[in-house]
Amino acid sequence: MPRLKRKATKERLLRRVRRQRVKHITVLPSLVTILNGVCGFTAIVFTSKGPEAGIGQLSHFAMACYMILAAMIADMLDGRLARISQNTSSFGGQLDSLCDTISFGVAPAFLMLKVLEHKLAGFAELNPASGSFLQRFIWVAAAAYVSCAAIRLARFNVENEEDESAHMSFVGLPSPAAAGVLVSLVMFQQQTLPVLFAKNPQAYLVCENAIVYTLPFLALGTAILMVSRIRYPHILNQYLKGKKPFAHLIWALLFLALIVWSRLAAPLVLIFCGFAASSFVKWFYYKVIRKKRFIPVGQSAAADLIEPSEAQVPK
Repeated sequence: MPRLKRKATKERLLRRVRRQRVKHITVLPSLVTILNGVCGFTAIVFTSKGPEAGIGQLSHFAMACYMILAAMIADMLDGRLARISQNTSSFGGQLDSLCDTISFGVAPAFLMLKVLEHKLAGFAELNPASGSFLQRFIWVAAAAYVSCAAIRLARFNVENEEDESAHMSFVGLPSPAAAGVLVSLVMFQQQTLPVLFAKNPQAYLVCENAIVYTLPFLALGTAILMVSRIRYPHILNQYLKGKKPFAHLIWALLFLALIVWSRLAAPLVLIFCGFAASSFVKWFYYKVIRKKRFIPVGQSAAADLIEPSEAQVPK
């Protein structure tokens, strides 16, 4: 009898798996989503080759940055294509999160880790104790970033709604924006700072040290923002979708011209860092500064002296 029961239970589980098997998928959005993951994997490959020159005058680190940016473009397109064709599915959402974990979780963390290891290699030789501590701290920052990115994407899958009207904001910093903070700084360090070195070596050293020593803390900060409950606006849906004033087109064209003229790196630092900090600053102002400003000085102390039996219960 126990064997018959186990066999019957196994058959029921197999039938349930067969019923849940994916039979149809949307090909074009899925291909764009997979392109996102391939770009992230390519970024990891380029990062593993070190700071040596790759294609043209770009270093392998800079090429990895461009691959992550290409993954961001693919990430914007796949969801849009699925909604236009009205073929959104749970399979597409899960595939998108898996590819995002590679492109915006593992790839930026690995890029930051390798860049800092290369920059701090000489310091570790001069001071082995401090160098070993810094290497462990950088590894912890990278591991925390990857973990929070995975948690943020898993939470998004659970809480996501397929209705387009529900996609006007994000709960927590989106993983592409968090990756953009790290990637834009690495790109600035790889492309813009060498030009600055020929003009002003002192300014180059200041900027170089500032980027190197702030990257681990920025990784930890963006990791916390990803799993926070701070709301971030959906830029595409709020400001670019639908009919907008003509001035929006002019500002968009000027913004694109600025990016092309300045070789992409510097504006991206301002865009991603400004976006990541904007909602946090707004939250901090309303939840901490403004709240303290409007609470009378003795109110909290007086409230603490009231016994629970004397508290008024709202009717």
